[in-house]
Amino acid sequence: MDTVDQYNETVRTARDIFLAKTTDYGTAWTVLRPVSIVDQIFIKAMRIRTLQETGVSLVGDDIPGEFLGIINYAVIGLIQLVRGSEPAELPSSLAVGLYDSQVAIARDVMLSKNHDYGEAWRNMSQEGLTDLILMKLLRIRQILANKGVTLISEGVDAGYVDILNYAIFALILTQS
Repeated sequence: MDTVDQYNETVRTARDIFLAKTTDYGTAWTVLRPVSIVDQIFIKAMRIRTLQETGVSLVGDDIPGEFLGIINYAVIGLIQLVRGSEPAELPSSLAVGLYDSQVAIARDVMLSKNHDYGEAWRNMSQEGLTDLILMKLLRIRQILANKGVTLISEGVDAGYVDILNYAIFALILTQS
C-alpha cells in the first residue's frame, strides 16, 4: 500500500468516528475555544506518551484510539479557525463537508512535504511523532497567548495541519 492509500484509509477511520460522534452528540464541539481544542489534543498526546513510557493502561482507550482522537480534534481546530468558535449546532452534512475540506488541505501539505523530505517520517519512531505533536501544541499555545501575532513562524493552522499529519503517520507506522 502506498502512502496516499494508507493516509486515506486512516482518514476514513477517523472520519467514521467523527461522523458517529456527530450523530450521537451533534456538533457540541462548536463551543470549544481555540485554547480548549489545544488542551483536548494535549491531554490525548500526554496520555499516549504515558502509555508509551509505562506500557500500562488503566482505561480502555488504546494508543491508536488516542491518535484518532488527535486527528479529529486537529480537524475541529482547523474548522474553528475557518468558522470561528461561535457555539452553533451545525447540520451534519455541513460538519462533514468542513471536515473533508480541511483534510484535503492537510493531505496536500503532506504530499508536498513528503516530496521534499523523502518520507523521512517512515524512519521515525511513534514516540518521536508524539513528541513533535506535543511541541506543536506548545507552539500553538504560545501563538494564542500572543494573540496570533508571530514574527517569523507559521500560524496556528499550520500547527494543526502538522499535528494531524503526524498522528496519521504514527497510525500508519503502527500498521506497518
